[in-house]
Amino acid sequence: MSKYSVNLNQEQRSALEEIVKKGTAPARKIMHAQIVLKSDKGPWGPRWSDKQIQEAFGIGATVIKTTRKRFVEQGLDDAIERRKQPKRPEKQRVDGEQEARIIAVLCTEHPEGQERWTLRALRDRVVELEIVEQCSHETVRSVLKKTTTVIFP
Repeated sequence: MSKYSVNLNQEQRSALEEIVKKGTAPARKIMHAQIVLKSDKGPWGPRWSDKQIQEAFGIGATVIKTTRKRFVEQGLDDAIERRKQPKRPEKQRVDGEQEARIIAVLCTEHPEGQERWTLRALRDRVVELEIVEQCSHETVRSVLKKTTTVIFP
């Protein structure tokens, strides 16, 4: 007997059957809807075992257990929807103050011999001014893309 037992009401069951029947949702969502439907221990459920679900859909036991656990603890939507990845501050190269300073450098006089700042020239200048220790031109581009003003034609 599973620690997390799925008991669907008729409304939840019909919503899941609709997702599976249409087949237009992402494959992961359809698969999780199938898992919840087949795990249903309620009066309308097929009451499949984990082994039967594994064999029918070719998925691992962990996926089945995790999906059931998420259904019981957080509800139907959380069980079938993909979770958003959390922000990872340690991967962020530039903070808000540094972004402001990069934009301020952009507003200064462009390099000699050029009509405007290039991403690589701006990156070199930002590193030279020690605004950031190191970064790529892509990091500079993403900082500038966040602004609402048109910087590069």
